[in-house]
Amino acid sequence: MLIYKILRRPEWDAFRAAGETAGAPVDLQDGYIHFSTAPQLAETAAKWFATESDLVLVAFDAATLGPSLKWEPSRGGALFPHLYRPLRLDEVVWDKSLPLGATGHIFPEGVF
Repeated sequence: MLIYKILRRPEWDAFRAAGETAGAPVDLQDGYIHFSTAPQLAETAAKWFATESDLVLVAFDAATLGPSLKWEPSRGGALFPHLYRPLRLDEVVWDKSLPLGATGHIFPEGVF
């Protein structure tokens, strides 16, 4: 199962340069890396990135992230994937631009 992380372009660039990341500022604040499943993505983008256009959608295989990936209740009691360790660049399945269109973010084909 693929899970997704939305990163701002500078966060993605820093991740690529360093080869790992402890996440975005919200991740550092909360102590884990926030992810979304495909059904959760549109709401995550609208809630946290509503006016941001220079974003990158990064996909990860949940099965390869190991026991540090926990499924925990969040918005409305839904289970969200949270990673309690740094994320490594070699764990990225794919990355694609996530532009902002007139009615919201334009997700890559095949995500939903």
